[in-house]
Amino acid sequence: MAFNMLNKKKENQGGFFDKLKRGLSKTREILTTDVDELFTGNRKVDDDLLEELEELLITSDIGVKIAMDLMENIRKNVPRIKNATDLKNVLKEEILALINTEELNDASPLPTKPAVIVVVGVNGVGKTTTIGKLAELYRKQGKKVLIAAADTFRAAAVEQLAIWAERTQADFVKHRENADPGAVAYDSIEAAIARGIDIVLIDTAGRLHTKVNLMEELKKIKRVISNRISTAPHEVLLVLDATTGQNAISQARMFNDAIGISGIALTKLDGTAKGGIVINIANTMNIPIKYIGVGETIDDLQPFNAADFVKALF
Repeated sequence: MAFNMLNKKKENQGGFFDKLKRGLSKTREILTTDVDELFTGNRKVDDDLLEELEELLITSDIGVKIAMDLMENIRKNVPRIKNATDLKNVLKEEILALINTEELNDASPLPTKPAVIVVVGVNGVGKTTTIGKLAELYRKQGKKVLIAAADTFRAAAVEQLAIWAERTQADFVKHRENADPGAVAYDSIEAAIARGIDIVLIDTAGRLHTKVNLMEELKKIKRVISNRISTAPHEVLLVLDATTGQNAISQARMFNDAIGISGIALTKLDGTAKGGIVINIANTMNIPIKYIGVGETIDDLQPFNAADFVKALF
């Protein structure tokens, strides 16, 4: 039985890695096919070739500063680089060094019960879907999950969450439309304590239809939660859409400055040529990337693994 479970785990890991590879195919084309073409005609590694490489890196949305830092390290390794394979190996090493920080990429289960996770992000990034997929991840770990619909300004979000709660066998707390989001958050924690819930996932608004400032509303939710459990929220997870590229960095800064972000879930990595944004976020924001999403199915959100990501890039 243990052997079968191990095989199943390997199959699942392999399945997600294959999806990750497919999802990063457009970025990989930049970092492999285009790098191969740099060496067409037995070109030597000279200033012209390195300048073209820098342009390729920037195209992948890796960021100008990081591209320049990478190029500085690559120039130090020029004696090792005789062909495209050598260059890709150096690139892998340097990129992994940029993002492989254990304390920055740790999606291990939170020890507190109930662990309260506030999920934030602008509308359209896949926040509601991410909450549903997180609920499924925790359910598979044997955790009891409660989802709170604190985005009371968007009826569709509440309806979607209700479907996800049913699908993932999670408890569900909601109020009437336009109710006080803080009240929903508070009641969800009360319910979680009473029901012995392990994980509370609190959805929040990405945009308000009122004159109330969004960030002030989010701060209020945090205060209400900490008034009930002093150590909560135990995670403030920001959902970002990888296809928005540099705009994702701006969103991360905005939310982090306002309420403090402890982790990032990066969605929609499938089909984007901007996979370099992962490197950019990991290196510039100093906020851990906890999860990445590469598709629409329930299992397409997984804990971020730096080594697997770099392997899939090439």
